[in-house]
Amino acid sequence: MTALELNCHIKNMSQKYYVVFVRDELPRPAAHLVWAAHCANGASNLGYPSLLVYLKRGNRALNPLDWIVPFQPQKPDRELQEFYNLQDRLRVLPLAMPWPIDRLKTRWTNSSTAVCKYYLPFHIAPHTGIVHTRDWNFVKAAIANGLPVVYEHHHYNPKPFEPEIVNSKLFQIAVTLSQPVLEDMLGKGMPAEKILKLHSGLNPLFLKRQPEAAEAWRVELLNEKASHLVVYSGGLYPFKGVNLLLEVAQKLPQVQFAFAGGSPEQVNAYRKVASGKCLDNVIFLGHLPQMQLAALLQAADILTHPHSIGKAASVTSPLKFFDYLASGSPIVATEIPPLMEFKSANVVAGWCPPNQAQPLTDCIEKVLAECPRNPDGNAKNIEFARQFSWEKRIQTILDRVDPAFKVNLEPVA
Repeated sequence: MTALELNCHIKNMSQKYYVVFVRDELPRPAAHLVWAAHCANGASNLGYPSLLVYLKRGNRALNPLDWIVPFQPQKPDRELQEFYNLQDRLRVLPLAMPWPIDRLKTRWTNSSTAVCKYYLPFHIAPHTGIVHTRDWNFVKAAIANGLPVVYEHHHYNPKPFEPEIVNSKLFQIAVTLSQPVLEDMLGKGMPAEKILKLHSGLNPLFLKRQPEAAEAWRVELLNEKASHLVVYSGGLYPFKGVNLLLEVAQKLPQVQFAFAGGSPEQVNAYRKVASGKCLDNVIFLGHLPQMQLAALLQAADILTHPHSIGKAASVTSPLKFFDYLASGSPIVATEIPPLMEFKSANVVAGWCPPNQAQPLTDCIEKVLAECPRNPDGNAKNIEFARQFSWEKRIQTILDRVDPAFKVNLEPVA
């Protein structure tokens, strides 16, 4: 080890990190993983030493040194960096989960036990200034180890919160995305003064204009049969409105519909559905790297947010909504609770009721006629989107943290 490497190692060992933990493997295209990556990345962009902690399995988890000396913060590799558009300041810590963890179904071979009983108390806690997570078991373990916690809670809770946890001085704040979930949290014992309702953030990459890449998407996807491009980005689930959008595609054969996102299994399943309906104006692109997705959104004549009404609609994070805004492309959205506060801002080109194909079809046709695509994007929407940066989100959260717990979490130049 060189003197420089030794110096860096000593610095790492003494540094207190803003730790964001997710009990999952990265990179994968799931909203809660995008959330974790960008919370950590946002904190690092503010100058805080930030550490994204996640799991690694299979052949990547076989090195015994990773189990014995696991605390080795590192730069995200190129795949992870490009997948989520992460910056160089962020450090990551993949925790090895060798067999039989999560393979044998016992308490002691569970990844939560491995993390909370071994990795956290012995290897992570000494280097942690504050914990930020959606994992309730990790919250409890962090508090047991004397660490202040920011807890994110995005869905309805099946049982009451433990009073000894939520009333602890170490439990700083519980962040949620929607009013219905906030009210559910209150009913399940979360102290009102510890709840903060806050939207998801915006990936700054989507603010960068990519005229050449956007035009390349239009050349690739449009043809003599389809002169307009309608794009959907997000998970491929019926409750997200994907099936509804396929009905619309049947009614508008002159429009090309492109779907970005979804697992390989979902993509294959929906390709079969589209083929069975003889929809030659529908294409499922699968998961796209963030740079390619940003260009695709800018290439669209319309971006659709066709979420169905129901329980999921009351708790959904409008994550892609902010990416849509940043693209500057016209948006057509269904009227679901999380989006209603944006109606007065006049940043959506067309609203329509959920769960109905014909009103959505009519709305798309109207917007295509009245809001022609501007390659430079809608300046009002782009400017409106800037307020939802991940950095501003993290700062809002930290403003609610007791200053006594931020002493060991100093931003660096």
